[in-house]
Amino acid sequence: MKAPIRLPPPTAAEMAARIEELYGAPLPHLEAHARDREPGMLAALLASHRTIALAERNITVHRERLRQLTHPEQRIDAPEVSHLLDCARRLAEAVAVRDTQAATTDAVLRSLGRAPAPQPPTTSPATAPAVPSSPATSPAPGR
Repeated sequence: MKAPIRLPPPTAAEMAARIEELYGAPLPHLEAHARDREPGMLAALLASHRTIALAERNITVHRERLRQLTHPEQRIDAPEVSHLLDCARRLAEAVAVRDTQAATTDAVLRSLGRAPAPQPPTTSPATAPAVPSSPATSPAPGR
C-alpha cells in the first residue's frame, strides 16, 4: 500500500492570507485590533502566525549557517563538528516548531468560516408601529 502524499505545511504568508480572508482585513489592522481587545481567537491566530514566521526565519538562518560550515573549502575539526551538530539541532527544532504550529493553525483555520456581515434590520409598513401624525383630539367638548 502506498503511503499518503504529505503536503508541505502552509507557509506564514499563506496563513496570513487565510487570516486576512477570514477576518476581512489586512494583518497590520488585525494586529492593532487584537491589541485593544481581550485575548480570543484572533489573538491566538495572530500569535500562531508570528510563531510560524519566526520558525521560517530560523530555518533560513540555520540552513545558511550549515551551508557555510559544510562548504567544500571549510576545514572540519572537532570544534567545527560541535558547531555542525548544534546548528543541525537548531534547524531540526525550527522545522518541528514550524510544522507543528502550521498543522495546528491550519486545522483551526479549516474549522472556521467567515460569517456574513450582519444586515441592518428592515421594517416593513405592516410591522412598523403606527405613529399618529397629529395629536389626538377628544370628541367630547371641553369644559
